[in-house]
Amino acid sequence: MSLKVGITGGMGSGKTTVCKVFELLGIPVFYADDEAKKLMITDPILVEEIKSAFGKAAYFDDQTLNRKYISNIVFKDPEQLKMLNSFVHPAVFRAMEQWANQQKAPYVLKEAALLFESGSYQQNRFNILVSSPLALRIIRVIQRDQMSREKVLERIKNQFPEEKKAQMADFFIQNNEQEFIIPQVLKLHQELLKKAHES
Repeated sequence: MSLKVGITGGMGSGKTTVCKVFELLGIPVFYADDEAKKLMITDPILVEEIKSAFGKAAYFDDQTLNRKYISNIVFKDPEQLKMLNSFVHPAVFRAMEQWANQQKAPYVLKEAALLFESGSYQQNRFNILVSSPLALRIIRVIQRDQMSREKVLERIKNQFPEEKKAQMADFFIQNNEQEFIIPQVLKLHQELLKKAHES
């Protein structure tokens, strides 16, 4: 059984970039947010829950998700977001368990934006936090998603503050454009191989 390790970071922290380095080292990565998007179309239980909570308009006629409609509801109302997450997170947990059991690597990574917020960090033996200064994160997201500064801040507000995440993490990677990512990942990789060997 592979050792389970979570990896997260605030929006725009560069956690996907860090994951790609781990993948180059042969470590399988489960991208929880991508999986969630897939499950919202393919998991019949989840689709039903979303339709009954948000109405038929949540899906187009071809059964694809009406993302704009859902986003407009959940990012303006914390209660609605909480409800959506209460449907999506259990479906992702199930998919992650299934996936992890099929892997042969010494350890696997679960990448999730809301790792701590969803409580899924408790499924992992260790959790990594990718840290980045807020100003840098905002610039990255504006450039990547062509989103307004207000919209970016609105979404960042739905995540735990950096200090709170830092208290819950076991390992840290700094992505501040001053320290190189690769040496940090290599060092952590060696440490996790050792932990996997010990367990």
